[in-house]
Amino acid sequence: MSLVVFSLSISFMFANDNIQTIRGQITDKIAGMPLPGATVFIPESNPLKGTVTDPEGYFKLEDVPTGRISLQINFLGYRPVYLENLNVISGKELVINVEMEENVIEGEEIVVRANVDKTKPLNKMSATSARTFSIEESQRYAGARNDVARMAANYAGVGTANDASNDIVIRGNSPDGLLWRLDGVTIPNPNHFGFMGATGGPVSMLNNNVLANSDFMTGAFPADYGNAMSGVFDLKLRNGNWEKYEFLGQVGFNGFEFGAEGPISKMNHSSFLVSYRYLTLALLSKIGLEFGTGTAVPQYQDLVFKVNLPTKKAGKFELVGFGGISAISFTRSEIDSTDLKKDLYSYENLDIYSKNKTGSLILSHNYMINERTYTRVSLAATGIMNSNIVDSVSTETGINVPYSRSHLSNVNLILSAYFYSTGKDTFLCT
Repeated sequence: MSLVVFSLSISFMFANDNIQTIRGQITDKIAGMPLPGATVFIPESNPLKGTVTDPEGYFKLEDVPTGRISLQINFLGYRPVYLENLNVISGKELVINVEMEENVIEGEEIVVRANVDKTKPLNKMSATSARTFSIEESQRYAGARNDVARMAANYAGVGTANDASNDIVIRGNSPDGLLWRLDGVTIPNPNHFGFMGATGGPVSMLNNNVLANSDFMTGAFPADYGNAMSGVFDLKLRNGNWEKYEFLGQVGFNGFEFGAEGPISKMNHSSFLVSYRYLTLALLSKIGLEFGTGTAVPQYQDLVFKVNLPTKKAGKFELVGFGGISAISFTRSEIDSTDLKKDLYSYENLDIYSKNKTGSLILSHNYMINERTYTRVSLAATGIMNSNIVDSVSTETGINVPYSRSHLSNVNLILSAYFYSTGKDTFLCT
């Protein structure tokens, strides 16, 4: 029996089939302040199509032809940013947020003599063994399956434990040494069917349609990644469209997906973003379709959302959350003993019932004190629960006998405060 995987995208809006709008915000990567006057353009366009950011760093590029394009962002004193292979579709505006790094410009030689404290490093925040990845990469890399963890396995020094899970091995270290962070807060394993203490699973709960450009680190971690042993995924959710409402429906191997985004108030660019997903196989199995897995049909669903509330005087407030539940059962007692070949995944004389729940809720506040100083305060609640029930199946009577039970849960409340200044010192408090 062959399984046909198909995808379908729908949009509840009327739009020109050949053009679309690209919008976003340009900010400083370290201070987070907006960069007004930055130029945003499409290099290969003729005539050249581009725009500049407004005083709050926002830009809007209209009438962009659909298809794959490249985007270049320039700003005086900053390194240019090149975004390649952006997928512009007719049914949905493309919203991107770009963080730019300051560029050191070398001029004429100037000799300055001063007393230097050699006990202090020149670079207060290490940036080695780190790279920024785009969501486009998770869609283009072979075997990524729209999963950022599987995509990272293509990088040098990074491998996978096996194809059934997105656990990653960095330079031979254990996958358990990987640290997951979402919008600056440490989160539990964000994967379906992931056990407590593990860092991977077969399917990610974090839908890549709602992720923004993020960082992946394989060593030399800065101080705020103190609990990392082998690697760090520092993920960020993108903001929703702050000018128009958009809806998305999609069917694929990872499930039925429904998404919505739009403005809360157009005056201050506040927006919301929400995405829900339900596994395709679980739904199709209920109508009688078989997939060669017998009774072991995986079931999962997840929800991801973000509310972005910038203000003019009180800073920016963000509410981010994700949650997912997953379950799978290997029930040998329900299989006809004369036709065991139909169930390749069951365990001999055992019924296994496994359930997992994971979620995080993060409320954060960003405040710019001045052009060189800002603060970020986050309050988060995270939790993970695993339940595994194993029964022994009698070979004579077929009756289940309790064999083992395990129920594990962990809930954390996290308060973190970050203070950054480009003056004499940089402080980090958690």
